[in-house]
Amino acid sequence: MGQWTDLDTPHGPVAAWRAEPTGPSRGALVLLQEIFGVNEHIRSVADRFGQAGYTTLAPDLFAPVQPHIELGYGSEDAARGGELRNAVGFDRAVEIAGAAAHRLQDEGLRTGVVGYCWGGSLAFLCNTRLGLPAVSYYGARTVPFLGEPTRAPIVFHFGERDASIPPEAIDAHRAALPNAPIYLYNAGHGFNCELRPDYHADSADVAWRRTLDFFADALK
Repeated sequence: MGQWTDLDTPHGPVAAWRAEPTGPSRGALVLLQEIFGVNEHIRSVADRFGQAGYTTLAPDLFAPVQPHIELGYGSEDAARGGELRNAVGFDRAVEIAGAAAHRLQDEGLRTGVVGYCWGGSLAFLCNTRLGLPAVSYYGARTVPFLGEPTRAPIVFHFGERDASIPPEAIDAHRAALPNAPIYLYNAGHGFNCELRPDYHADSADVAWRRTLDFFADALK
């Protein structure tokens, strides 16, 4: 079970949920949230990565605008999350993620990044701008950044029935990143989150195994 810790960042102190590994350490991960904050779901994902052997930090990316906010998955909360995402912006969020990565690297841990939804697009930027091995789950805002060259291994998970990521967006990923694995699932957006309507257990399980296999190789 993880706990909150304080993280120094270029944008002031930020709370981050930290999960410690159980058993032998396999490295470390920065876990990047959806637009709903570091809520119960994101904390549970961090804890699960800890159980898989990874020291995991999930920083509160909304902290520069509204710290300690946790949103649900209804339409009003989604609208508020979108406002907070836009107010924080990509650059500040990547800088906060970078501070989390530096904390873990300073502890001598090989570090990667995994992100979901908004965090999925941020994970791509953490790869191109910070050189971190990355796993991106259904990042719907990555296409405008595909011109940025990757600097480390990366994989993508997308739902075939995700209205926010149409086939032409997936094709754009394939064209820009011909060597990156791009996995498609018979699922919609947010299929990894058991609290969302599009949760799809079989797809989530397969993506989880692929994610662990990726980091086992990329952080060895």
